Amino acid sequence: MDLAPEIAAARDHFARRLAVETDCSDVHAALESGEPGFVLIDTRNQEAWDQGHVRGAIHMPKPDMPARIPAEFAPGTAFVVYCWGPGCNGATRAGLIISELGYAVKEMIGGFEYWAREGLPVDAVDATGAEVDATRDVDPLTGPLPKAGVRISCAC
Repeated sequence: MDLAPEIAAARDHFARRLAVETDCSDVHAALESGEPGFVLIDTRNQEAWDQGHVRGAIHMPKPDMPARIPAEFAPGTAFVVYCWGPGCNGATRAGLIISELGYAVKEMIGGFEYWAREGLPVDAVDATGAEVDATRDVDPLTGPLPKAGVRISCAC
């Protein structure tokens, strides 16, 4: 049995996904580098943003994107978008909007839910409107727990 066509189809499938998806760990590493090479956008509504958002993200709900993106960002700007989590397709919809505007865009799989569950930096907006640290402890179901203050990665 010749498996070459199935192998080629799998290779093409996964290459296409990696062209338009990234994960929380890679986004975090890029942000920590100081030169991530993309603008990180939280696509959720104001209430969700206030409750908690990725530190370093900008808030831009999907309805605002068609006007704001071309007005605020030069052609050639790359974006990473996220919404709530794996059960939400808001980031997928945002990726479509941004790509239709002519910009490169990737979706952060796992969304805010997995960012927060992995114990990555989270900010929230308090009652006075100030940004406050809202980082949560690592959920042991999302990956290895840190040891002695050192973050352990799954090395994916």
